[in-house]
Amino acid sequence: MLNNYIPILMMMVGAAGFAAICVIVSRILGPRKQNPEKLSTYESGVEPYGTAHSKYSVKYYMAAMLFILFDIEIVFMYPWAVTFRSFQGSMLTYALVEMFVFIGLLLIGYFYMLRKGALKWN
Repeated sequence: MLNNYIPILMMMVGAAGFAAICVIVSRILGPRKQNPEKLSTYESGVEPYGTAHSKYSVKYYMAAMLFILFDIEIVFMYPWAVTFRSFQGSMLTYALVEMFVFIGLLLIGYFYMLRKGALKWN
């Protein structure tokens, strides 16, 4: 029974070994010249301003949650849509009801975000 896990263990050891070898080789062969220009902060070609601890508006996080909400919706709906033609009889009804329940739950989340003002940027 444990023989089934030997390939997995070999793969894990191989991956860890490859990562370790890459780090060691880059340390040995990589450039070592440090200067203030290389150690300075670089952000898209623009000198940074302000502190690193700036606060973001809550609306940013609300929009991110809205994006995740609809992104996950598509991830779950795509396989359902691909296999929809194979459903027959009572399974077809069950699949439709389940999808309507799923979309209904997502709409509840969407209306919650609308009520909280996630799409108002003024």
